[in-house]
Order: sequence, then structure tokens, then C-alpha cells
Amino acid sequence: MAANLAHKLNKGLSPQQFMQGMTKNQEKFQEWYDLFAWESEEDKEFFESLNNRDDLRCLILAADWCGDVVRNVPVVFRALEISGIPTEVLIKEEHPDVMSQFLTLGGEAIPIVIFTDFSGHVLGHWGPRPKHVQEVMIKFKQENPDREAADYQEKLTIAREEIGRRYGEGTGYQAAIVRELRDLLSGF
Repeated sequence: MAANLAHKLNKGLSPQQFMQGMTKNQEKFQEWYDLFAWESEEDKEFFESLNNRDDLRCLILAADWCGDVVRNVPVVFRALEISGIPTEVLIKEEHPDVMSQFLTLGGEAIPIVIFTDFSGHVLGHWGPRPKHVQEVMIKFKQENPDREAADYQEKLTIAREEIGRRYGEGTGYQAAIVRELRDLLSGF
């Protein structure tokens, strides 16, 4: 993992710039953003309490074409909005050096939410999906190591359908992201 991303701090887009600049999936992204609600007052208070700290920064590797970004980044934006943590979006294609340091199962999966201290030292990261959703892809990759196999795409389609089922129709998955971010941030 990258020890330091100081050279990337203040080089990204603000959450507003990212949302306004989206050329794909902007309406769906905005819809998930607008649907966000705190599941518990305790979670909300935890994120508000982070305003007492000035040592944290957040960089989010993302792209507007990615379905997981469209579902998950609105939740991250909403949770961090009340935290006072400076948050920036790094477009995946414009920052391949950072992407290559945060591979998931050997691949370039986004979003990756990276927390650093004020000097860019990486403290931890989250992504690309809530754990209960990501389990499907972990299992798929373990069982299908050969991307050239005749049935690889067929099995990938089935895995993606299961990922969709685990996300569910509503916003229930959002509480899982909030909990996972809270657990991560509690360790710093």
C-alpha cells in the first residue's frame, strides 16, 4: 500500500465538482444521494464528532461510468459532509499511479475511499463495495481464476446479478457502508 499520497492532496475534484461534471449516471447518482438517511443517530453523531479533528483527509478513486461508484459514493459523500473531513475525488483514469496501489483482488475496482492524515500518510481505505456485497466477487474470483475460460463471462453475469440482489432495491445497503466507514475511522 502507498505510504504517502501527499502529492495527490488538493489535486482532486470536490464532491460538488464531481457530481456536476458527471457525463454518465448523474441522475441515478443524485437519486441515491437524495435518498440517503441516517439509520441511527449514533452513526450521525460519530461522523459529526470528527469535526473535532483536523488531521484527516479523504481521497476517493472513482469514475462516473461505474455502477458501484453511482451506488456507493453518494453514501460516502453524505457521511463525510457532516464530518468536516476534506474530501476529494480522483478520477480513476487520470490517476493510474494511485489506482495501481489500491487493487482489489488484483484488479482495478472502484470506488476506493482512501483516508490519509494531513501530510498524506495513508491510514486505511474502503471499497469498492460493502463487505456483504463484495463477498460475491471474492468467491467468484476464487472459483474462476481463468478469465479465458469458456464459461467465464456467463458466470460473471450470474455473479453480477447476485451483487445486484445483495445491494437490494432500497437504501438498506447504505447503512452497511456507514457502519464500515465508521469502523475504519474509529481505528485512526
